[in-house]
Amino acid sequence: MTRIRKVVFPVAGLGTRMLPATKVLPKEMLPVVDRPLVEYAVEEAAAAGCEVFVFVTGRGKTLVEDHFDRAFELFETLARKGKTRELSALERALPPAGTFVYTRQQAPLGLGHAVWCARHLVGDEPFGVILVDDLVHARTPCLAQLAAVHAERGGNVVAVEEVPREHTARYGILDPGADDGRVVEVRAFVEKPKPEEAPSRLAVIGRYILSPRIFTILEDLPPGAGGEIQLTDAMTRLLAEEAFHGVRFEGRRFDCGDRIGYLEANLALAMERPDIAARLHAALRHYV
Repeated sequence: MTRIRKVVFPVAGLGTRMLPATKVLPKEMLPVVDRPLVEYAVEEAAAAGCEVFVFVTGRGKTLVEDHFDRAFELFETLARKGKTRELSALERALPPAGTFVYTRQQAPLGLGHAVWCARHLVGDEPFGVILVDDLVHARTPCLAQLAAVHAERGGNVVAVEEVPREHTARYGILDPGADDGRVVEVRAFVEKPKPEEAPSRLAVIGRYILSPRIFTILEDLPPGAGGEIQLTDAMTRLLAEEAFHGVRFEGRRFDCGDRIGYLEANLALAMERPDIAARLHAALRHYV
């Protein structure tokens, strides 16, 4: 099967769940320990073998672009002062020239519309989508796990995890078919069902590998829930033509668009850092 070379990052959202912090600061730039969320997402895509990184941005998102650029004065100052550790960390975040491309979503018309805005940059090949809000901490990058299933089975692949029955109304939920315990066939997607109506507890989270056919579907898709172009609606139509599989990924997902999820991500990743874990553990004893 075709290797996944390109990945789309829809980063035009307003981040309303994290206001007032995101009034000026893009939600993708919120730090987890000492790196912005978007850097973790890019690192995951690169580790999965992606070579072209497509950002669908909006007004007020220039900080995302600037983060992956060379800040000459800062770099020169760090070099002059001999701050090699800090300089190396910044150098590692810089992409190879020409691998990052940006396009604008000029109106907040939904996730499906944001993905559609990347159509000319993706072209006619399968591609990944990463929602930066969902930070997945895993030994094997989540997108790489999906790419492995795509290489084996083809079609379209989404990451899924089981959620409490009472939370199904927050997610797109799978109607599952054949299931080997890790990979599950998708018979249907049900958008935000009531707990008593949900066909399962398998929720789609922010990792996808999609066929380019999705762009043609999104082109003519009418607005759905909230008056927006919904990616789930397009996937439902694509399901009539192409197979979908859900992958129970290995790792832990943190919803960093939620205050508790964001705080938990900071704690979990900080506790794995040898340079700060012991001090953080001692500090937490005052509160727990």
